Formats: sequence, C-alpha cells, structure tokens
Amino acid sequence: MTDTSSSAAESLHLKFCGLSLTSPIVLLSGCVGFGEEYTRIEGFSNRDAGAVVLKGTTLAARLGNPAHRVSETAAGMLNAIGLQNPGTANVIERILPELDFSETRFIANVSGSTVEEYAEVTRLFDDSPIDAIEINISCPNVKEGGVAFGNYPDMSAQVVEACRRVTGKPLITKLSPNQTDIRENARRCIEAGTDGLAVINTVMGMAIDANTRRPVIGNIQGGLSGPAIKPIALLKVHQVYEVARKHGIPIIGQGGITTATDAIEFLIAGASAVGIGTALFYDPMVCKRVNAGIAQYLREHGIGSVTELTGTLRI
Repeated sequence: MTDTSSSAAESLHLKFCGLSLTSPIVLLSGCVGFGEEYTRIEGFSNRDAGAVVLKGTTLAARLGNPAHRVSETAAGMLNAIGLQNPGTANVIERILPELDFSETRFIANVSGSTVEEYAEVTRLFDDSPIDAIEINISCPNVKEGGVAFGNYPDMSAQVVEACRRVTGKPLITKLSPNQTDIRENARRCIEAGTDGLAVINTVMGMAIDANTRRPVIGNIQGGLSGPAIKPIALLKVHQVYEVARKHGIPIIGQGGITTATDAIEFLIAGASAVGIGTALFYDPMVCKRVNAGIAQYLREHGIGSVTELTGTLRI
C-alpha cells in the first residue's frame, strides 16, 4: 500500500461507542444475513465495512411472515420479512463461531415482543464474542395490543433500561421514524442508558396490485427503504443530533445511502457512521465506492479524518 492509499484508509478510521472501526460504513441488519451472505460474491469483503449488524434475532426461532415479503418500489423496496431467524441459541452456538472477527466488528440485532424477551436475548449475547448490541425497538409489544415499542418514548426507555441492566457491551438503539417526536424518544433512550443511536429504521408503507385489488405484501404493510426515504432520514439525523451531541452519543445515519455523496451528507447532518442496506441488493460492491469517495472528499477539502465532518452543517 502506498503512503497515499495508507493515509486515505487511515482518514476513514473512527471510534464508535468505544469500538475501533476501519470505515464509517455499517452494513445494516436484515441486508447481509448473519454476516456470511455476501461473502459468496467475488470481490466482496466484510473488511470494507467498519461493522456488520447481524439479522434481527429473537429468543425462539421464527419463520417470519407469509409471502409476498418483498416488493420493489419506484425508488426503493418494501419488506415485511417478519424477523425470520433461527433463535438466539443457534446464532450464538452455530453462527458466531463461523464469523471472522478479525475482519470487522459484528453487532447483534436484538428483537422481541416483550420487554422481558429483549432483556433475555441481550443477556445471552452479553456472554458471547459479539462486539455490540443493537436494539430494534420497532417490534410490536404483544402485551399492549401490538403497538410498536419504538413509537412511544416510555416503552422505548423501558426496553433500553432492561437491556442496559444485563449487559456491559455497547448498546445502540435503532429509532423509528414512525413517531410524533423522534427527539424526545432519543432523549429518553439516552437517559435509559443507550451508548449510541441508529437513525432511522424503515418508514411504513404499502403496495397494491391494481388488477387483483389486493395488497402486494402478505402482511399488508411493510418497511420502506432505499433512496425514497433519504430526505426523511437526513432530517431525522439532524433532529436527533441536536439532542445526542449534548450527551456525547454517536449516531449511525441510515436511509437511502447509495453513494459517497449520500454518506457525506449524513455525516454533515450529525452522523458519526453511516449505514448501507438496500443498495447492497443491486450493488454488492457499493462499500468500496463509498469508502473511496469519502476519502477523496476528505483529501480535496483538506480534512484529515472523517470524524471532523460530523455535525458540520452550516445554517
């Protein structure tokens, strides 16, 4: 590696929730399986990402929702997979030992239908090699009639508090855009003990087959991701940053990132790292391009580290 390329690589290094990342890119939960899906593609490497978030995991195995579970939209994708996964014990005992932790940081994604389930899954991952834990608070609370934990600050805080009590690993809370005041939710999650925030989860939407007059998604509604939600996500990152910076809490900005320019915009808005998900489905090599583009931007603007970009929006 030449001095120039070495310097470019070093400019992308950062600390996030105490973890050393070689790139600001985080591969998002649900888009890379359990860290092995894209390794079958020639040229793909987990080393191109600073961290990989594993598929959402519940205490017991789940089969997920009925078909259809994915539908392409004009500028993105609707999905309602339904948290299909083999259960926490299988992930810890069979999947984690197969991952190469020298390549990147691996983050578990914890999901549940009760506060108690969130806490138990977190406790089990605490006694594993996983580097950090992301809390998916967009799950429905079965004890409260199916309302999403993440749409109500009180319930969000309860989940974070329960998980915080059972782990010393970094906790990252994934915030939903489908709520009244994301800033208040962020504040409550920070007070409850989260170490970082992921902003945002998918935006709820639906698709209809005009010929059959039926919903395209078997679950009727699904999460919209991809370029269509980028303006929404940028605003939410900016709003959450207003709260998070006061407490020194870093943000993973995500939602429709497909280019280096997209990633840079999220960093400027207040993100410390950036999540890439839907873009991987049609461009598995997107991380290489985004890393190279960010490094070039830093060189052109005389910026020594990607960390210097965070929260530099001029208003």
